[in-house]
Amino acid sequence: MQARWLFAALIVIGTSWGLTTPLAKFIILGGYRHFGIIFWQLVIGFLMLGGWLMVRGRALPFHPAALIRYAFIAVMGTILPNAAFFYAQEGLPAGLVAVFIALVPMFALPLALALGLERPEPVRFLGILAGLAGILMIVLPEASLPDKAALAFVPVALACAFFYALEATGLGKLGSAGLGPVELLTGASLLGLVPALALAVLTDSWITPALPLTRADGALIATAVIHALAYAGYVWVVGQGGAIFAAQVSYLITGTGVLWSMLILGERYSLWVWGALGVVFLGLFLVQPRPARRDDSVLALPMGEDNIARHEMQDH
Repeated sequence: MQARWLFAALIVIGTSWGLTTPLAKFIILGGYRHFGIIFWQLVIGFLMLGGWLMVRGRALPFHPAALIRYAFIAVMGTILPNAAFFYAQEGLPAGLVAVFIALVPMFALPLALALGLERPEPVRFLGILAGLAGILMIVLPEASLPDKAALAFVPVALACAFFYALEATGLGKLGSAGLGPVELLTGASLLGLVPALALAVLTDSWITPALPLTRADGALIATAVIHALAYAGYVWVVGQGGAIFAAQVSYLITGTGVLWSMLILGERYSLWVWGALGVVFLGLFLVQPRPARRDDSVLALPMGEDNIARHEMQDH
């Protein structure tokens, strides 16, 4: 595969994933809330990924090891982080949420070290410090956030990144049990439906589909479809170019998430936020494993995609 086609694919995938950032704001502005949104995204994701398995003639495994991993990904990789993500969107600019989500690898590295999945490397610790500096550049200056009330939503956005990191390192410890990434995410979508439904009803965030579709409905459907298609493309890039190369999509997701939010939502950010974005990008560069190492990075993306896709590459 020629390098230019891999780069082109990575750009399309990262730009598409970045588009879900302002789309999520449209969903929130439409009056929809976390668990109701999550339920319908799981439904759409299950139908798309499950349909892909059917087309390929692959049955979804339901042995105990598979169920454990489905449940873990559903809770730690979908329900909890996505609930935090959509709640953070209620009080923070969409582009700023994208910057905080980029901190996933900074949280994942110390967790991976604690679980014995990674070895200490001084340069990568500098990446964690860069991530911390980026957070401080956003929360400390008065000019960085739109108002003081937004400060209360910063821990929620950080919790989203932390849950993604916890899911990634936990899955790294558990292993894939021989399951491919589409099987893992399809199973997680299926098992996540019941708790997501219960939480949507209990928190009064249930969404009743109706025609004609509103802008929020269209944004909800679009985010679920984009995620499924972009993820499938990402798995392909991992297989062609390796996990280290594919992990560079993190920069594109965050960068285009900020740019899409400016273009679609008209958001504007202070110099402190732009400086924080640069520092976070530096942290991402330092935290990632060096190319000389084996492609065994813990995580650079939400939902455990990098870790799950790595298992797909190994299994085939």
